[in-house]
Amino acid sequence: MDDILITGNNIESIKGLKQFLHTRFRIKDLGDLKFFLGIEIARSKKGIYISQRKYALEIIKDSGYLGDKPVEFPMEECRLSNTGELLKDPCIYQRLVGRLIYLTITRPDITYSVHILSRFMHEPRQPHMAAALRVVRYLKSAPGQGLLLHSNNSLHLTAFCDSDWVGCPITRRSTTGYCVFLGKSLISWRTKRQKTVSLSSAEAEYRAMAGEIATQYVISSQQLADVFTKALGEKFKQLMCKLGVIDIHSPT
Repeated sequence: MDDILITGNNIESIKGLKQFLHTRFRIKDLGDLKFFLGIEIARSKKGIYISQRKYALEIIKDSGYLGDKPVEFPMEECRLSNTGELLKDPCIYQRLVGRLIYLTITRPDITYSVHILSRFMHEPRQPHMAAALRVVRYLKSAPGQGLLLHSNNSLHLTAFCDSDWVGCPITRRSTTGYCVFLGKSLISWRTKRQKTVSLSSAEAEYRAMAGEIATQYVISSQQLADVFTKALGEKFKQLMCKLGVIDIHSPT
């Protein structure tokens, strides 16, 4: 195979690579990527913006909520449990939550809510369905919300982690959440239930930050990982702005 050398900002080398791929493997250059597996991609001088606006609108439409009033945050500040009337057709709930799980690819703002809802996939009940439909109403407030990957990023990694002690009222296990930034861009996030029961909030915090190289205390108002460990109410919108979640389709 011929050697291909590409140096920074070498446009001719990039053109040469494209020509090589087409000649050797019949791979054609289809131009700038705009849509891939339901993910919409837009470019500007600020960077690359990714969202799933069309997919979110389909979820809202299929749920019958196009004409409903939106809500400002995805989940009430209460803990769902395994109480309430069982759904007659659990498939409706399971399909909706499955679609919401795929939407979390570009929507860190619903990650915690969807994680909680996914705990009840086997035996969904009426309160669980009501909570899932609230997430749909939240999507209606900003269906085009997504992430901006900044073009002028530094290569400095910053991570936030937190835990909600005894976050699961059924198993008594705590909930861990974290998010990682490359420069100003959010590149990784997760909500998960810890594998064992922590005997104190301090123990839960230590489990949440296992593997960290250097740790630093963060005050509650600046703790971005709170979004991934609990329902926050009015505080939710403030933290989402700091995460870099935006909607380029909303009027400014």
